[in-house]
Amino acid sequence: MPSQTQTTGFDLLRDPVLNKGTAFTDAERDLFGLRGLLPPRVCSIEEQLLRVRGGLAKQPDDLQKYVFLAALHDRNETLFFRLLMDSAEELMPIVYTPTVGRACQEYGHIFQRPRGLFISANDKGRIAELLRNWPYRDIGVIVMTDGERILGLGDLGANGMGIPVGKLSLYTACAGVPPARTLPVTLDVGTENEKLLGDRLYIGLRQHRVRGNDYDAIVDEFVSAANAVFPGVLIQFEDFGNANAFRLLHRWRDRVCCFNDDIQGTAAVALAGIYSALRITREPLRDQNILCLGAGEAATGICDLIVSAMVSEGLAEAEARRRCWLVDSKGLVVASRTDLSAHKKGYAHAHAPADFLGALRDLRPTALIGAAGQGGTFTREVLATFAAQRKRPIVFALSNPTSQSECTAEEAYNWTEGRAVFASGSPFPPVAYAGRTLVPGQANNSYVFPGVGLGALACGARRITDEMFLAVARRLASLVTEDDLSKGRIYPPLSRIQDVSAQIAGAVAEVAYARGLAAKPQPQDLLAHVKGTMYRPLYD
Repeated sequence: MPSQTQTTGFDLLRDPVLNKGTAFTDAERDLFGLRGLLPPRVCSIEEQLLRVRGGLAKQPDDLQKYVFLAALHDRNETLFFRLLMDSAEELMPIVYTPTVGRACQEYGHIFQRPRGLFISANDKGRIAELLRNWPYRDIGVIVMTDGERILGLGDLGANGMGIPVGKLSLYTACAGVPPARTLPVTLDVGTENEKLLGDRLYIGLRQHRVRGNDYDAIVDEFVSAANAVFPGVLIQFEDFGNANAFRLLHRWRDRVCCFNDDIQGTAAVALAGIYSALRITREPLRDQNILCLGAGEAATGICDLIVSAMVSEGLAEAEARRRCWLVDSKGLVVASRTDLSAHKKGYAHAHAPADFLGALRDLRPTALIGAAGQGGTFTREVLATFAAQRKRPIVFALSNPTSQSECTAEEAYNWTEGRAVFASGSPFPPVAYAGRTLVPGQANNSYVFPGVGLGALACGARRITDEMFLAVARRLASLVTEDDLSKGRIYPPLSRIQDVSAQIAGAVAEVAYARGLAAKPQPQDLLAHVKGTMYRPLYD
């Protein structure tokens, strides 16, 4: 147990990293002055888990379960992660999407104890000082947000802290990244959400967002300070608005170890799903024609990685790009439009203007990907039209949370006569159709980003590259079994997430070593080395 001789009595019981609660042994109770501060009976961690599961089951809804688990995390970190690892498939939707979306909306109302660092626009010039206030020095992964585009819910300002907290819980639960090496950060530069600005319980700055050069100066100071205070740290950009997300990634990706999960992580998990789906349709990737409803971070990132994959299989880049199409709020992205942002122009092809349904009819895509955060947009007409064009239509409804999903699994199967190869961003239960039970795949970024972080730490990666995400997509798809595919599942079960994450980490490290981007010596058995670095929630 770390710092045992320095922390005793009530202070020990109030430290979530050191606290064992009723599992402190008799000898430890005498040594650390705990005698009488705890009930006399010593409990095993299994008995503690039984008690916690009973309390969790009594919570009336998922938001209250989120609050219950957050309180457990705040008082006993080891027990929290043991519970989360043992019940990953059940609890990931609680600690992360979709429940975390509602938690962020209510963050100021359910706030109990701070977690992570809140760095505001008022802290300009002293961000390094704030980082040094964090009690741990060996930070390996930072997840940071400015809260402008939380899931599909929009600008939630400082309430967005629930996202980096949740993401880093999954870094540990899914990939065994030691929790003491993680740091959630929210850059509070204001919000445009008038409801929050008028909420007396809102926890952030009551001002509109800092923009332009002043905004860039804050982000630049943070990234520089983070690398000075925590040398070599991996920074994950999370839930930034489109205007900043692409720009910040391009600004920093070749200078520090960083990535944007909304752009690159989503792309890798989507491409992995396409690889798996093509094992069902028995078609090559280079022959696919992709139509994305959405033209922001997720859709553009997905198309970029698909293009890279097609090029790696021999297709010319220009031809690969012509096989990827975007639809934004104004219709099909085409070359004649003069209102396109820079990130869309690479997919602006020669074609007549069209709305979404018109584009579907004209282009006859092989895969339909929803990433616009507009719930219910894959209507019966849309899916029936698609199904009439394809024997096995590939339908990915990736928007989060569940309320923003383009369609449900049941709708996708029913409206395509059970022929859809389906995946969604939010979890949906199995669907009974025509005497079969179809298990929808969840294109969950937790298949990717925790393993990327673990791989970066295991090899000391200096940079995170697109080649790594391509390798990750291929590795993830290779882990889908024929039995999974026979049930309609195009991703491995989340119950296998720790083994999957170790494999993802190995794929990342392999590329880092091959490209000279690893600071640590290469071990003889890379996968064994990766697994040996993984945190296990055990009492010392």
